[in-house]
Amino acid sequence: MPDEHHSKQSVGLIVPGLAGRCPRCGKGKLFDGFLALKPECENCGLDYAFADSGDGPAVFVMFAVGFLVIALVLWTEITYSPPLWVHALIWVPVTIALSLGALRAFKGVLIGLQYRHSAAEGVIDRSDDA
Repeated sequence: MPDEHHSKQSVGLIVPGLAGRCPRCGKGKLFDGFLALKPECENCGLDYAFADSGDGPAVFVMFAVGFLVIALVLWTEITYSPPLWVHALIWVPVTIALSLGALRAFKGVLIGLQYRHSAAEGVIDRSDDA
């Protein structure tokens, strides 16, 4: 039973993140523009100061989009053997479009994960040092 409850929480976390919504209420907007975060949720007032996804979304997008595009490039090459300029004409815009489209969604999900797990910047405890 705990696994079922956990999976429901994950779905409740991922969908608002993909939609760019507040991780607490799921209704307020997370972004002000394309990737800039709003200062707080206009619906529930959650302060987004905790959110710092850093380069995490870009890394996930590079791996996911890179894997997909390279697989499609290889399939196209093996199946049709087009000239190099055709590959460039097709795959450069596809890669850019997929990367930009996925970046916002991945950032929303990672910020939702930060909120759910109360993630914060690491702090070194120096109380034992003399």
